[in-house]
Amino acid sequence: VQLQASGGGLVQAGGSLRLSCAASGRTFSNYAMGWFRQAPGKEREFVARISWSGKTTTYADSVEGRFTISRDNAKNTVYLQMNSLKPEDTAVYYCATSAVVGSRTPSGYNYWGQGTLVTVSS
Repeated sequence: VQLQASGGGLVQAGGSLRLSCAASGRTFSNYAMGWFRQAPGKEREFVARISWSGKTTTYADSVEGRFTISRDNAKNTVYLQMNSLKPEDTAVYYCATSAVVGSRTPSGYNYWGQGTLVTVSS
């Protein structure tokens, strides 16, 4: 699977962005998908996860209620709608395919996109 993330940019605190992750290659709908982020000098951390059907979603506590993950299997795309952005959300955001059921750690994901930078100014 090849993954291409896009939609990052510079936004003021309180603003919104929508990230997209387009997949090609193997059957996208077979995979649960996740979003992770990595801030400078920090480890990559879990943001959100969605089941292959889109019926089940999971969020990190830090983004619960502000971010929404969704997917369109007909378009082979997963999205991350980010609202009420905070400066601490600044990071490179990565999408990935899940290899382990319910995983929230990077080791549970096997294919990764290249990342898209989100910068939130105060």
